[in-house]
Amino acid sequence: MTRILLILLALAVTAPADARAQAAAEDSVRAVVVQMFDAMRTRDSASLRSLFTADARLQTAVVRRDGTPSLTTEPVDSFVHAVGAPSEVVWDERVDAWHVRIDGPLAVATVDYSFYAGPQFSHCGIDAFQLFRGTDGWKIFQLTDTRRRTGCPVQPGSSPP
Repeated sequence: MTRILLILLALAVTAPADARAQAAAEDSVRAVVVQMFDAMRTRDSASLRSLFTADARLQTAVVRRDGTPSLTTEPVDSFVHAVGAPSEVVWDERVDAWHVRIDGPLAVATVDYSFYAGPQFSHCGIDAFQLFRGTDGWKIFQLTDTRRRTGCPVQPGSSPP
């Protein structure tokens, strides 16, 4: 009986610490994603590039107008170049419904988003991030999104967590 009480006491003491550590890790993953959206808004290509691994890739899964599914792949440097191109248009990706899962050095984060080019709504979908935690912290190595123009929620302002 005493042994069971000691085990329960040990669990009661360590469980909150584990939960705090998990919450802190999830917050650090969210921070990388928020930094990416901030870099898009400010068109800061150097900051944006620093958030990705050297060989990161972006993919988009869509249903074409003719109804056929399509998966396209783009190197991260093409995205970084587009973000850094001079323009007065602010790329504002407004996010909601965060989900973060972490297992060791791998994290998966998903968000629902609505994308605005300046004040003009463009499209919505989900972003699915895969991140690796190396010696230099969390880096995005894969970003896959969906894009659609119908069935999108109204998101009145940017919503970092």
